[in-house]
Amino acid sequence: MIVDEKRAGQIAENVRAVRSRIDQAARESGRGGDEITLVAVSKTHPAEMIEAAVACGVTDIGENRVQEAAGKIERLGHIARWHLIGHLQSNKAATAVRLFDMIQALDSVALAYKVSQAATAQGKTVDCLIEVNSSGEATKFGLAPQEVIATAGNIVRLPGIVLRGLMTIGPLTDDMNQIRRAFEMTAGLFDRMKTECGPRIDTLSMGMSGDFETAIRCGATMVRVGAAIFGGR
Repeated sequence: MIVDEKRAGQIAENVRAVRSRIDQAARESGRGGDEITLVAVSKTHPAEMIEAAVACGVTDIGENRVQEAAGKIERLGHIARWHLIGHLQSNKAATAVRLFDMIQALDSVALAYKVSQAATAQGKTVDCLIEVNSSGEATKFGLAPQEVIATAGNIVRLPGIVLRGLMTIGPLTDDMNQIRRAFEMTAGLFDRMKTECGPRIDTLSMGMSGDFETAIRCGATMVRVGAAIFGGR
């Protein structure tokens, strides 16, 4: 299947609009738009739509589920950097290491050990982020904020893993003040990690279609945008 010209044009326009918003938010935080990595989240969308996004300059693609992503990655190859942004079950660690360039959702030392073992067995290294449950919502995965620094100290020493920073999902609310507080707290943890875990800590993944500008203003270096690029599912 080939994405029709109208849909491809809409994706291109959406990417331009999102990048413009990123540039504006970055300027407001004293940075340039080129300092913010855009991850286009393609979960439930077909491979052809990913190709259309890559054709207009998207370099990073995010998927939530290992099984869904596998077919797309095997079909398209590494036309972009592939990010696993959803929860990773430990029994899928080896497959995730094989497929993805970055795993954004480490939420325990036990899972990190599984990823480390898989990466070592495959003779490779994989970039990873620790997921923070910044909202305290019971339905969300991620480490409690008070666990993050100690956990990072354990993970950063594991072979096969390059720990790069933190990821969080903002609270499920329309209250932007509440969202901002969660992002600011995560940014504070990120600053501590940079001090305690070394120079490779450089990635703070925060913000989705509804709140990525707030995330950038709070210090995000990476945003994960799906609906604003690919439309609703």
